[in-house]
Amino acid sequence: MMNRRRFLTITAAATAGLAAPAALAGPKRVWTGIALGARASIRLDHPYAGAIAARAAAEIARLEGIFSLFRADSALSRLNAEGRLDAPPPELLQCLTLAGAVHRASSGAFDPTVQPLWALWAERAAAGTRPTLAELAAVRDLGGWDDLRLDEAAITMAPGMGLTLNGIAQGFIGDRVAALLAAEGLTDILIDTGEFVALGQMPGGGAWPVRLAQGGATDISNRALATSAPTGTVFDQDGRYGHILDPRTGEPAPARWTGISITAPSAALADALSTGSCLMAGRPEIDTMAAEFGATCVSAVPA
Repeated sequence: MMNRRRFLTITAAATAGLAAPAALAGPKRVWTGIALGARASIRLDHPYAGAIAARAAAEIARLEGIFSLFRADSALSRLNAEGRLDAPPPELLQCLTLAGAVHRASSGAFDPTVQPLWALWAERAAAGTRPTLAELAAVRDLGGWDDLRLDEAAITMAPGMGLTLNGIAQGFIGDRVAALLAAEGLTDILIDTGEFVALGQMPGGGAWPVRLAQGGATDISNRALATSAPTGTVFDQDGRYGHILDPRTGEPAPARWTGISITAPSAALADALSTGSCLMAGRPEIDTMAAEFGATCVSAVPA
């Protein structure tokens, strides 16, 4: 219950000069496997579909080697284990820089340094209980975003701190794959990792229709969309303790919202903003934060 496991789908069409299809129906499936900890497929209509799909899969694997919490050899895991990462990958710096901007705009609600809190909740839930207030306070005292230092030379943090990029990295990877496919000459692309990246339009014309998890739908074109929900993933069997944690209290986000969907110029940004929005009390606060980034809250359904 604690892992965000989603089905990754990439659908893309070639440019008009490369036999673009007249409709979306029947794209050729050229690659299946595991990506982002989930079953994955990449379906392309392109003369060189197989080679392009292989390059996209390799890029996903490379980025997992940076962001994964489940691989001990990833850059993020090594940073968490040692508290320091020299010469960090530029993608990690880019992702953390964006995370810092959303952290500031959300008044600290979005905070990747909640990983030790997350680990504590997971451990206690596995034992059939929950952390005590004293335990939460002790973990919060280990440090927060302001104790993180990052530049091209090194990323460092205080002893005991840890980072999770589960609220932004999947979107970031979606953005990078979309850029790779666009560079290959593909113009009509929809990538779904749970967060959506839509470049261009559907091959048959018109924006890409996306059904929202909390009900309703929206259309996107040259835009990204992400949805988060306080209890979308939970720690406990009873579903009381959601996976989105408030760094200011150590507690799960109150179940104020069934789900919040944000469209933004990038999937990484939409992902982070929708996650941070789950910790906000009202729609005006969400709208103000989103507008700062050229993003829009298209749905915020109260619980």
